[in-house]
Amino acid sequence: MARYIGPSCRLCRAEAKKLFLKGNRCKSDKCPVNKKRPAPGKNPKARTGKHSEYAIQLREKQRLKRSYCLLERQFRNTFEKALRMPGKTGENLFALLERRLDNLVYRLHFAVSRAQARQLVLHGHVTVNGKRVDVPSFTVKVGDSVAIHATSKKVNLVKDALQEVGRSGVMPWLTIDADQMTGSFASIPHRQDITDMADIREQLVVELYSK
Repeated sequence: MARYIGPSCRLCRAEAKKLFLKGNRCKSDKCPVNKKRPAPGKNPKARTGKHSEYAIQLREKQRLKRSYCLLERQFRNTFEKALRMPGKTGENLFALLERRLDNLVYRLHFAVSRAQARQLVLHGHVTVNGKRVDVPSFTVKVGDSVAIHATSKKVNLVKDALQEVGRSGVMPWLTIDADQMTGSFASIPHRQDITDMADIREQLVVELYSK
């Protein structure tokens, strides 16, 4: 599956908001958003005027898509699946994004960013219900166990990332045993529980794709 391989900080500058694409660097003084660097491009001030309705919807979609490290086709396919589900499309979209295996690995603090989590999955370091799964887009079900494979528990990258559990814990729809490097997907998250995405207006994304 294709992935974005350009500079991650450029995406944050384009959205003028931290997308937390580079883990601990995003929390440091090196972050370009902290430094208030301008948006990329030759004349960023030319794009700071009044935006059209379409431009506002597009920016919201780009922020959400880039936060979960997806390309357009991947994100559009997820939206189409959410559209076919009963209930509110925006809430369904968030539920599907949160159920991706690479996102769960990140949420369980086995990795410091979703990009790093994707790499762990692709390299076979992650198991679901005891079986290796190397597909980042794998949809985790309620009750599934997500863990670091027994042969990968000595990986320093994972050990370092797990230190965040003691500082901030995990999201309320997850459970984790940091010592055993295992966690589980306890329930489908409610929209209001996804606090780090609270400022995303998913209805604008729905309106954009409905045109």
